Amino acid sequence: MAEAGEIHHVTASESGRLDRVLASAMDRSRSQVAKLIEAGAVAVEGSPVTRPSFKVEAGKIISYRILEAPKRESLPVEFDVEVLYEDEHLMVLNKPAGVVVHPAPSVREPTLVDWLIARGLSLSTLAGEERHGIVHRLDKETSGALVIAKTNAVHQALSDELKSREMGRYYLALIDHPLRENISVDAPIARNPANRLKMAVVEGGRNARTDFLKLAEGNEGSELIAARLHTGRTHQIRVHLGNLGRHILGDKLYGYREKTQGKIPRVFLHAALLYLTHPVRQERLEIAAPLPEDILEYLHKHYMRSTIDETNIPDRLPGEFARRFPGA
Repeated sequence: MAEAGEIHHVTASESGRLDRVLASAMDRSRSQVAKLIEAGAVAVEGSPVTRPSFKVEAGKIISYRILEAPKRESLPVEFDVEVLYEDEHLMVLNKPAGVVVHPAPSVREPTLVDWLIARGLSLSTLAGEERHGIVHRLDKETSGALVIAKTNAVHQALSDELKSREMGRYYLALIDHPLRENISVDAPIARNPANRLKMAVVEGGRNARTDFLKLAEGNEGSELIAARLHTGRTHQIRVHLGNLGRHILGDKLYGYREKTQGKIPRVFLHAALLYLTHPVRQERLEIAAPLPEDILEYLHKHYMRSTIDETNIPDRLPGEFARRFPGA
């Protein structure tokens, strides 16, 4: 990728929208090029252009410069993160519960971004937006597999895989009441009109589908289940479970009430298996994230060992879903 600040020139190979022509010349996504244009970093024949839809003619000289991301002060990090897989192109982490992924004005503790900065990993977009290779997110209380890109090209490729659902995750959750059956929930999700902190099943919302698979029932009414997402809406698993009258243990935001399960320290949701196609090697990767100690402790206390073997649960999820949800 071109260095930030340097001015580069390309000749338009065809006539058309500036964002489309420049994206083709740079081999970058139109959305990123559009942000670069809107930031005032692009000119046509020496005249600045800030409209991505500007019509450029073939043969015209387009100039652009990559914007540098502003440096932010990182907080000292006292936690560590297990690295499940790493090469020169990407890494897969087992995010601990309680760690926020992205900094925000309301977040005062160190985040996963601070951990990445401490390791020297820092990426920026064409338009100078800092992103540190993070392709997708996990909520603060959710643990499990998270992929990090080490180059902008890999970041773009993984983002495309996420959109096409070629990349995804299988989740494990402990819920307060057993499901009646393995079930696929197809219900639209939007912001809850009565509580802006929550999402909800709302007519006219964005389409959302989740498959739920029963795994094992505990001795105090809880159940271990797995979930596979066909879409990636905010809080999708939690919302669709609520639509079934079920809640993840510890999830008080969506209605969990402690009964016989004891005090639960956080939302018991874990991204147990990540699958993707390696953008450079074109190899299929399936990377399991070991269950965290708090979930293991609950399973050992409330579940018969003969009904559950936590060591191979993630690895057998693709086969189980294919068998229970054929054609999905």
